[in-house]
Amino acid sequence: MDRLTREVAKFGAVGAVGTLINFAVFNLVRHVTDLQVVRASVVATVVAICCNYVGFRYFTYRDRDKSGRTKELTLFLLFSVVGLVIENGVLYVATYGFDWDSKLQTNVFKFLGMAIATLFRFWSYRSWVFRALPAREAVAHAESFLEEDARDGTEPRGTASGARRRG
Repeated sequence: MDRLTREVAKFGAVGAVGTLINFAVFNLVRHVTDLQVVRASVVATVVAICCNYVGFRYFTYRDRDKSGRTKELTLFLLFSVVGLVIENGVLYVATYGFDWDSKLQTNVFKFLGMAIATLFRFWSYRSWVFRALPAREAVAHAESFLEEDARDGTEPRGTASGARRRG
């Protein structure tokens, strides 16, 4: 559980920076251009996605498998585009479906879309993109058995004397 907590904290730190970048670019683009709301949001989301990849690869998931960078980047972009559609779909519905398009409303619905998309991204990135190395999982699993046996006062499982006692 401690490992998951650290992962969530690191993901959150990178996500917080990405959120700040996303909102800054979104509001800057809306202020200095005539782009429509959703288009400005898409531009901001793409900039944030690029920044987030660097943060996830070199901070949050730096200990994960690095052998298939092309596959990793392809999956990252695929799941990021799905997140982009979720995030900007919420904004689109609010803006064009309900006519909620004041600056405050667009920022609120952009944030809501980002929150929903973030849940999807966390699941997809950790499940499919930045996969844990199988060897590390096996070692961690084996170490947990050893720690469990040490607390019980028994010899580690799989040892000759441990096998004799059971058998």
